[in-house]
Amino acid sequence: MFLRASADVRLLVTTLAMTPVRLSFVCLGNICRSPMAQGVFENLVAASGRSGDFQIESAGVGSWHVGQAPDRRALATAKAHGLTLTSRAQQIQRRDFARLDMVIALDSEVADELRRLAPTPTDRAKVRLLREFDPIRSGRTGDLDVPDPYYGDTAGFEDAYQMIERACRGLLETIQPPT
Repeated sequence: MFLRASADVRLLVTTLAMTPVRLSFVCLGNICRSPMAQGVFENLVAASGRSGDFQIESAGVGSWHVGQAPDRRALATAKAHGLTLTSRAQQIQRRDFARLDMVIALDSEVADELRRLAPTPTDRAKVRLLREFDPIRSGRTGDLDVPDPYYGDTAGFEDAYQMIERACRGLLETIQPPT
């Protein structure tokens, strides 16, 4: 599978034709943004008929919420968009890089932490910011973060959802099925 070349993303994912792309969406605690990204991407992949092309998960860089369901506001926001979030929070580990093809950070702080955690330069190259794939910011430099809605109100969750949904659509369009 290959990612279409673009001005912002020149990433090549090499896999065998029958091997799914393994990716993890990562935020701080894995109860708000990354579970929403996982749910949105799973839904888009299923709707496109490409479920066999991907293994999708989410994680957090911190251990604060390991084992917990997503935040109630993330659940409500997803439900308002017809999605059910079923993940449980987990913490990403150094060893996870060996089995993942892409590690998609929800903000630059998380991306920096993931790059520090990555055991090799090849693993560091797997780290991408989700909003690199957002068509609204395509071609523009600047803030690529999905703001953390945890300490805000429900409007922050909706704003985060909208950014996540656009960027996940862009990500799915970018990853080409095997030929």
